[in-house]
Amino acid sequence: MADLFIGDDLADDIEIAAVAAAVGATNTVVHAGERLVYGGTQRRRDHRHLLLPALHALQNAKGWISPGGLNHVCTLLQVPPAEAYGVATFYEMFRLDEPDYGPGVSHVTHVCVDAACQIAGSRELIAELEASGAQVHRSPCLGQCERPPAQFHQGIGRPDLVPADFAAGGAGLGGSPTEKIPQQGDPSLRLLRNVGVVDPTSLEAYRANGGYQALDRAIAMGADAVCSAVAGSGLSGRGGAAFPTGIKWRAVAAEQGRPKHVVANCDESEPGTFKDRVVMENDPFAVIESLTLAGFATGAENGWIYIRGEYPLATARLQNAVNQAQDAGLLGSNAAGSGQRFDIEIRRGAGAYICGEETALFASLEGFRGEPRSKPPFPTTHGLFSEPTAINNPETLINTLDIVLYGAEQYRRRGTERSPGTKLLCVSGRVTKPGVYEVEFGVSLGEVLALAGPLTGSGRLAAVLMGGAAGSFVGPDALDLPLTLEDTRERGTTLGSGVIMAFTDEIDMTAVALRIAEFFRNESCGQCVPCRVGTVRQHETMLQLQTAGGLGAKRRKLIEDISQVMVDASICGLGHTAASAINSAFDLGLLPGGRNDDN
Repeated sequence: MADLFIGDDLADDIEIAAVAAAVGATNTVVHAGERLVYGGTQRRRDHRHLLLPALHALQNAKGWISPGGLNHVCTLLQVPPAEAYGVATFYEMFRLDEPDYGPGVSHVTHVCVDAACQIAGSRELIAELEASGAQVHRSPCLGQCERPPAQFHQGIGRPDLVPADFAAGGAGLGGSPTEKIPQQGDPSLRLLRNVGVVDPTSLEAYRANGGYQALDRAIAMGADAVCSAVAGSGLSGRGGAAFPTGIKWRAVAAEQGRPKHVVANCDESEPGTFKDRVVMENDPFAVIESLTLAGFATGAENGWIYIRGEYPLATARLQNAVNQAQDAGLLGSNAAGSGQRFDIEIRRGAGAYICGEETALFASLEGFRGEPRSKPPFPTTHGLFSEPTAINNPETLINTLDIVLYGAEQYRRRGTERSPGTKLLCVSGRVTKPGVYEVEFGVSLGEVLALAGPLTGSGRLAAVLMGGAAGSFVGPDALDLPLTLEDTRERGTTLGSGVIMAFTDEIDMTAVALRIAEFFRNESCGQCVPCRVGTVRQHETMLQLQTAGGLGAKRRKLIEDISQVMVDASICGLGHTAASAINSAFDLGLLPGGRNDDN
């Protein structure tokens, strides 16, 4: 199939109908209302961004992407078959070989094998499922770290599900709040105040609890004042990079003469991270309101939500929120009476950790392989479709609602001078009450573990993974660490995406570190040599560590050298951080000590 020319295989009626439904959506943002026609370089480029939805349609319709189905999509969207094949094979959720499900089986069960689920018995669950005849796929983190071992069911001809969603009406909407968070009812909550309190399926309920007051206030203030308030608040990105949000918004707002975009980066794939899933499932209207506010502030007419494919309930609830907002006039040609057009389109990823990197996300959304781009140019001038773009994750976006409503000064009263506001933390591992916690910047690591405690397992803390697989381990002596951007940086660790994962001393940390190395080997996009080769050699060396029970001086030095090369020469953050957790595990003595030989 990987050819420059379309082959002879034909799509069947099921595939044709599925693709037509996917690419014929009436809410397509960039070129709404245009008719798909064959030919024309510009028109091909215009509709290339429909490739990912079309591939999802094929996968969902038949359980795989057949040669005939791929031919049909290539013809319809005028995408060269070699390129479409390259995109389809890039993602974890797509299959290009017809599955053999066996009698009575109509779905594949993805089971997470990353750290939180690894130490909670994912290996035993996989063995049990396979013994029952289930089709099992060993999956990277599924964003359900508070309910391990996590599963995701990818079906044929029906919505995808995670088991916990059955109680919420499947991948549909449910009729009432379903999430119970550990801090529910705490009057100090701001970012989580609606979770478990407001019906996530009802715009009326959201507005009755103060929803859309911030957008009304923003429109009354004007775009310049909104950007100034966000800049004055000191709000920084909550996805890991911590870039000042106000600087980003102002840069996009200053661009003139070209279409502009705001993007909600909901591809939450960092192992150990699930905060944005909780927000999207249980407070979807806040995400829609804050993204609309960002569009107003920056002068962008196009809003995009790129959400990971393993979040079916969050996707359904966000789409419901978009639909209700459209019907209420809060989106469209005169969004919320602002005099400005603003529309939102939701796009599902398909299982690729690298697509959490902003430029890889743009490439994926445009219909290409999710490979990062070199910077500069930066997204604020050359982002999605090479047009000015502001991209933030849901946690960052919903912070702006309070900033606009109550002002930057009041927002800064929480947290610290250099890390103002509150932070959502994903606490998992050997704790009694795993879940999402909202705390002020500046609380200590020990205080957060106490909120989720006591410890389970042996009850004796060995280490805490900070920031996820791309973060680092800290030992029990770090319990006094203030959780701020500046303090974690000074102590050689990171808050990253908010992961706090506790490990007790009975856990095989060599197996955990080996899985982290395997994760990065699998998730490297392969575009740049330092990362493509470095992650493979790192994993090979960790396999040798597990087999031999330790590493000689030369092998230990090899890991350090690989790490430094990836940091210095990789295109994106994946290569920069792929060795961070493993190096910290060695430094803390969590991995077997060196051997006397020099191999």
